[in-house]
Amino acid sequence: MASFIGDYSGKIDPKGRIVFPSGLMKQLPEEPEHKFVVKQDIYEKCLIVYSFEEWNRLLNMMRSKLNMFNKEHANFLRQFYKGTVEVTLDNNNRMLIPARLLKYAEIDKDFYFSAQDRKIEIWSKENYEKSEQPDFDFAALAEKVMGGEFPMM
Repeated sequence: MASFIGDYSGKIDPKGRIVFPSGLMKQLPEEPEHKFVVKQDIYEKCLIVYSFEEWNRLLNMMRSKLNMFNKEHANFLRQFYKGTVEVTLDNNNRMLIPARLLKYAEIDKDFYFSAQDRKIEIWSKENYEKSEQPDFDFAALAEKVMGGEFPMM
């Protein structure tokens, strides 16, 4: 299972393709073809990139918890899948992102990849720079979320 780390900047080419950064390529397992799922984030104006393996793990987890005949679950699934597309890297390590997803994430030229363990976010340059200045106290959040959970090493 791929685990990613790092932030990388890039530019979209005129056809809407983005080059997958070499730093992230080094973190991918050796495979003949690199397939990903790209979707709209549910919290921010950015895109989420999952390796195909991670996407399938996520789907299996959801399948074990959701009932497609439950209306609330069906509504969740409809929204979860909204803006989802499968992409494959070409021979030049580029992925073609549909225009509707680029528009959703407000990406027109410059963008950032922000890798976070099992997912990668793609942000417009402007939104990424805004996100670097959170509107909350990160130290307080870290203490609240992780404070009692980490043993001293």
